[in-house]
Amino acid sequence: MALKKDSNSLGSKQEKSRNEDSSLQEFKNLENKKEIESQLLEVSKGDDNENGFLDFGFNQSILNSLINKGYKNPTPIQKAAIPELLLGRDLLGQAQTGTGKTAAFALPLIEKLTDNKELNAKVLVMTPTRELATQVAESFKSYSSESRNFKTVAIYGGTDYRNQISALKRKVDVVVGTPGRIMDHIRQGTFKIKDINCLVLDEADEMLNMGFLEDIEWIIDQLPENKQMVLFSATMPSEIRNIAKKYLNDPAEIFIKSVKKETQLISQKFLYVQRHHKLDALKRIIELNNDGVIIFVRTKLLTISIAEALENSGHTVAVLNGDIPQNQRENTVDRLKKGFINILVATDVAARGLDVERIKLVVNYDFPFDKETYTHRIGRTGRAGRSGEAILFVNQREKHFLRNLENSTRTKIEEIKIPSNKTINEKRMEKLIDNVNESSIAKDENEENKALIIDVLDNLKEKYSMNDSNIAMAAINLVIGNKSFFVNDDDTWINKQNNTDRNRSNGNSNNRMRNSNRRNNYQNDSFETYKFNFGKFDGVRVANIISSICNSTNINGRSIGKIQIFNDYSLVDLPRDLHRETKNKLKKIKVRN
Repeated sequence: MALKKDSNSLGSKQEKSRNEDSSLQEFKNLENKKEIESQLLEVSKGDDNENGFLDFGFNQSILNSLINKGYKNPTPIQKAAIPELLLGRDLLGQAQTGTGKTAAFALPLIEKLTDNKELNAKVLVMTPTRELATQVAESFKSYSSESRNFKTVAIYGGTDYRNQISALKRKVDVVVGTPGRIMDHIRQGTFKIKDINCLVLDEADEMLNMGFLEDIEWIIDQLPENKQMVLFSATMPSEIRNIAKKYLNDPAEIFIKSVKKETQLISQKFLYVQRHHKLDALKRIIELNNDGVIIFVRTKLLTISIAEALENSGHTVAVLNGDIPQNQRENTVDRLKKGFINILVATDVAARGLDVERIKLVVNYDFPFDKETYTHRIGRTGRAGRSGEAILFVNQREKHFLRNLENSTRTKIEEIKIPSNKTINEKRMEKLIDNVNESSIAKDENEENKALIIDVLDNLKEKYSMNDSNIAMAAINLVIGNKSFFVNDDDTWINKQNNTDRNRSNGNSNNRMRNSNRRNNYQNDSFETYKFNFGKFDGVRVANIISSICNSTNINGRSIGKIQIFNDYSLVDLPRDLHRETKNKLKKIKVRN
């Protein structure tokens, strides 16, 4: 009996200890939550004295991630959309780029999925491009970084199916992808969609412009009937309205007027440059402004090659891309802020949220795929009331994208020319004179240095009989160094390109046919025509061909030339310099199965 009594006593003590531990843990959680709420209250205090993101009732992990990202008050689109989406309503939203609409749909969906223990995906987000798919997926990962076991997968063309299939087999909460690749996985049965309860169409008007309407409708028809639908678009053409009327159930409609932002302080410019001259053009641009520069490119490999080329030219450069560890990224940004680095070459994903005061110039080395990317990029300069400059590289095939960009941002982007040798040399001379002048009028507080300078001058005059003019020339020669001060590179290609661009831009209604022939000749020099054994009899459309080529190869949709569809075959102009592996993939392309 005594043993039994002791056993019961021991069990009672253990139970009491567990209860105390549990109470202590609950207390710690409560204190942690209070601390988070306190921090959010501090960062969210604005002129309107609202409680920022606290009002939405987000769970602790989301609040923690918002603190880490430094988010303050929600934007107008977030204030309007988040409550509706938390209630499970369908939503039709119109907002310009840069208004925070990714967070407007991502945050409430993460909140609803936090406790999801199912194996299959619950949310599907469709985007028009692989770059936007990557960015949206990264946003989901960032907002859910404090949530346990929350998984987001991006699927798009131009990458290996096997890795995507492997990712889809594991537990995944959110799938972000392009229409073509989503269709492929659904047809192959590698993407299980039976549990999808929310579909988001991001940049719907852009998907429409790219010919994805049929693909979108096919995907919607495959998904479960009982689902929440969210449609965001920068513009609201009749086709978007028709999609909303056909598929959305009594949606909340949110229209956010474009807000005048700090981009008004940014001088936006573009220059025409052929692809094989882009690096030379970049070096010339950097010659004129190399203090606080970010260069945006599409790929990780390009960040490295451009950084190496600029380093060889004597610039201090660093790289930011998805392969760089987080601690190294933070160190790089810190060095940029302190002036140890003047130029940063980055991909869009790595540079999201980058805020460095000394950034004076943003160079869009590769054309951004969408308005949101462009606004995000140029927003790295001209911050907090400061002025900045943004330069966009454009080739002839991207000319119509430039016009679309100007229309969507309601901003006229000024054309500039590639700097010539004369321009660069004038700038070098001006900078040298300014530096010498500033050095001469600078007040040196170091008395020891003053004494040293006077001693050197006296020695030069007495020992070597040098006069003031000789001494000044010798000092400037030391500054210039042994290399040639002026640029003597061949710049005849700049004039040839500028003349070609001018000729292409001066066409009018009376010589459209001549300009058309000129364009065709230009394309025939750069393209090769491929014949595919499918056509009108197979129900094939232009969008189907573009989607199949992009999903099956690494060819970008904007690199595809003229497409002609006949009854039983199609002709497609593709870049002449394709790799053998890409050509082999083209032979196996299937369209609409």
